[in-house]
Amino acid sequence: MNQPRLPDLQPLKTNDSVTIGVGTGLWAVALVVLLIARPAPEHQWWIWTCVSGICGGLFGLWFVRRRDRRDPPPTPRASDGQGTATPPASSTPPPPRHGDVAR
Repeated sequence: MNQPRLPDLQPLKTNDSVTIGVGTGLWAVALVVLLIARPAPEHQWWIWTCVSGICGGLFGLWFVRRRDRRDPPPTPRASDGQGTATPPASSTPPPPRHGDVAR
């Protein structure tokens, strides 16, 4: 059974800096709570887990901002016909994509 190929999905537009910033802020809050509560000596690694989360978040913010400066997201241009979801007409069926099941 030949079914028409569905158009490729476009990525969602998200604000990665805000997402990473919220996560980093949550790690910072957890660190402050642990420093106030003073966990038992066998649970001191919890503090270092929070520190690692904060460091990872700061690295993520740096990386995402650097990526966005270097490679701004493409803007679709409706006037020149690019960016449409309709594939060109062809007499041969498209090759199977990864994960497609032959029926």
